[in-house]
Amino acid sequence: MDEPTTAGFAVSRRERILDELRSAGSVRVADLAVRLGVAELTIRRDIGYLADRGLLTRVHGGATLRSRLDTSVPLGVGGIRPPLFRVGMVVPSLTYYWPQIVIGARAAATDGGVQLVLRGASYSVDDQRRQISSLLESGTLHGLIVAPEVAGADGAALLHWLDALPIPVVLAERSAPSDLTLTRLESVTTDHVFGGSLAAAHLSARGHVRVGFVASAGSPTSPRLRRGWRRAVEDDGLVPTIDRDISLDDLDAAARERAVSDLLAECRVTGTTALLVHSDPQAVLLQQQARDVGWAMPDDLAIVAYDDEVAASAEPAITALRPPKQHIGRLAVETLIARLVDGPRRPVQRTHVLPTLHARESTALDRRR
Repeated sequence: MDEPTTAGFAVSRRERILDELRSAGSVRVADLAVRLGVAELTIRRDIGYLADRGLLTRVHGGATLRSRLDTSVPLGVGGIRPPLFRVGMVVPSLTYYWPQIVIGARAAATDGGVQLVLRGASYSVDDQRRQISSLLESGTLHGLIVAPEVAGADGAALLHWLDALPIPVVLAERSAPSDLTLTRLESVTTDHVFGGSLAAAHLSARGHVRVGFVASAGSPTSPRLRRGWRRAVEDDGLVPTIDRDISLDDLDAAARERAVSDLLAECRVTGTTALLVHSDPQAVLLQQQARDVGWAMPDDLAIVAYDDEVAASAEPAITALRPPKQHIGRLAVETLIARLVDGPRRPVQRTHVLPTLHARESTALDRRR
């Protein structure tokens, strides 16, 4: 595990000062210097730093806690009050899915007096850790919102590192596996397991029996979606026919056409009448090619997409499950603010939010009739 940087020590020390203020309402420089094992001058600088950001009020020999709603915070340039907290946010992509989460996070940050510092990474553990480290090196962050890789040994190591940071961390659209027994990480995520179950229930209610699942290869969402789907298919007495991981987006036109042709042929052979497809682009490409070769949709094949980014624009419009992306971003910021305000005595919170199903023409046919 990495040794804490000097900036990391400063952040941790300032968090300790705020914790003392939350507990006692006021602190003395001399007492803090002894308790934290540093010079009084260091504590005075820390108090000055926190006072400049509106987090406390300096008094002779110490400080008192300032309410978040205290209008005595001095106005900054342009008559705007300085942000109460500075929060870093690292997401694995700045396109598709994640922009809506960032929009929600920015809205909550504005409402809560938070400066949100955004960094885009990739799905690489090394890149994610590098981007997070770059933010931490500034020494001015109060907390982090991240969407790290969580699978495998590398994912577990990254989560352990995040859990040990001296500032609070909230995972967005990611969950720490229970068997890692991490006690500090908080999270806000869509309940994708429920989403898989909801898709199966919808198709069952439309009279489908032989159903298949097509997932985006390598997507962190796919395993949880598949878990909910499989459980509901079994519970509802449906017949699982197809279970595939593919990445149509990554294929050239010829390879993509062959992959879809193979999938459609498998649907014919197995008698599959409906598919849950993650994600939207794959669902649109599949339905588009099926129609081009003469399939009637949804008569020959019903499709449910997962994400609802572009499903409504397909022809016919595709039924889709929609994760509450903006709400996830908003809740992640609100969870972090609550942690920063209430301190370590607040119970650790891990929140699941349900996706919603938007029924459209791609599953309009009721096969029970």
